[in-house]
Amino acid sequence: MFEMMRRGRLAFASRLALSVVALSALASPVLAAGKTITAVMHSDLRILDPIFTSAYISRDHGYMVYDTLIATDSNFKIQPQMADWKISDDKLTYTFTLRDGLKWHDGAPVTAEDCVASLKRWAAVDGMGQQMMLFTASIEATDPKTITLKLKEPYALVLESIGKPSSRVAFMMPKRLAETPVDKQIPEQIGSGPFKFVQGEFQPGVKSVYVKNADYVPRKEPASWTTGGKVVKVDRVEWITMPDAQTALNALQSGDVDFMEFPAIEMLPAIEADKELKIEILNKFGFQTGARMNFLHPPFDNVKVRRAAFLAVKQKDVLDALIGNPKYYKTCAAAFICDTPFATDIGGETLAKGGDMAAARKALAESGYDGTPVVLMAPGDVLLLKAQPIVVAQQLREAGFKIDLQATDWQTVVSRRASQKPPKEGGWNMFITNWVSADVDNPISNVAVGGQGRKGGWFGWAEDAKIEQLKDAFVRATSAEEQKKIAAEIQKEAYDQVLYMPLGQYQAPSAWRKSLTGVLDGPATPVFWNIDKSE
Repeated sequence: MFEMMRRGRLAFASRLALSVVALSALASPVLAAGKTITAVMHSDLRILDPIFTSAYISRDHGYMVYDTLIATDSNFKIQPQMADWKISDDKLTYTFTLRDGLKWHDGAPVTAEDCVASLKRWAAVDGMGQQMMLFTASIEATDPKTITLKLKEPYALVLESIGKPSSRVAFMMPKRLAETPVDKQIPEQIGSGPFKFVQGEFQPGVKSVYVKNADYVPRKEPASWTTGGKVVKVDRVEWITMPDAQTALNALQSGDVDFMEFPAIEMLPAIEADKELKIEILNKFGFQTGARMNFLHPPFDNVKVRRAAFLAVKQKDVLDALIGNPKYYKTCAAAFICDTPFATDIGGETLAKGGDMAAARKALAESGYDGTPVVLMAPGDVLLLKAQPIVVAQQLREAGFKIDLQATDWQTVVSRRASQKPPKEGGWNMFITNWVSADVDNPISNVAVGGQGRKGGWFGWAEDAKIEQLKDAFVRATSAEEQKKIAAEIQKEAYDQVLYMPLGQYQAPSAWRKSLTGVLDGPATPVFWNIDKSE
């Protein structure tokens, strides 16, 4: 108890110090020339490689610096971005042709070889990319502007995979960077996107800086989600780290900050009362929050122990602590998001009815659990990840688990969850994360229901041959009804083996000063092209 109190004081002191540093950065007398947008994002940026991690702050960084061959618009349609495409009559050959005027930030031209290397690196770690590669015979640069993808047999999700809007995104980068092994981060940030990353001003824990890429040639179509003309209307964007929500809100109200990605729900009345501020839900499809276990080490290498934990989960308690206002959340037993074509309660009956603590205690007592501590990582610096570990820890304790709740920051979680070492050697047993709905609304994009194990599996490394067989059947299904049936089987198996524990769905409003115009919505927001700022 005293150790937790000591950690709490240290964490508070750290957050306070970071807030003071952030405010000092804002107050610097050295002002950038031209228009600058200052934003407080949902997390500090530390991992700069958006292929190395699925963390959303790294994805957001990726959209600033990099571009994609194709992308998804607000009608869920795939559109050209860096390239147009053609599909052969037999559906086995996809030919992508790069548009004119594409240059890397170092001035070199974008080539098909660069893009082939980028696709291969992305597909090695992304769930949809991995599935696509099972059907792929080859990806080659057939001339400097042409990428040719040949399939072994027809696969209907090629475009949806390469053009998906959220983690991990198929960002294009120079071949020399794309050839970096997937277990190592790329050494520099050179993309072809609308902004350039200012490495010399990067201060992890304090500030990340981007400047307009003057050489970027936007498409002529209107901007829509991650497609269309990425027209940059400001000179500079600064992401300022402010872990303390009240400090960030004060800065927004004073005009020192222009944009706040996720203000606390309890702060919304104060924002609504301020005539200079605007509130809007940019990701209309919302988020799913959920817990992931480590299948390599005790106690969660035992499926009976995992099932006991699953029975103990009560989504409403989590959502009340996380969001509070039922206007912005809903309990949901669907692994693939409620109110979607693949939504079902199958296998998640206890999630739907609010847990079953008596059954959880009985299951744990019968599981052979020996009191092994569960190392649950608890980030305190991300507003939308603070509450869940605390509530889930209490629920698991009530069921009879011994919980070691370890206070940390989110970027430490992002780094540490990649470790396969035992918890006593710096590993872990459980972490909690959030997904945008677009990342988990079908069995192929939802990496939490994969069963690939140590090789290619998502953090936690669940191994489940049945899941992989069902996923293969899903992509070969020839009708929507057949896909829906298989998706339900996948969810049942995922819940039976407890590959993942959904903790509910929610929406998170963003806030910004009315001096900003042109803020875009979408499943991978915020993006900073199309935004203008009045003086």
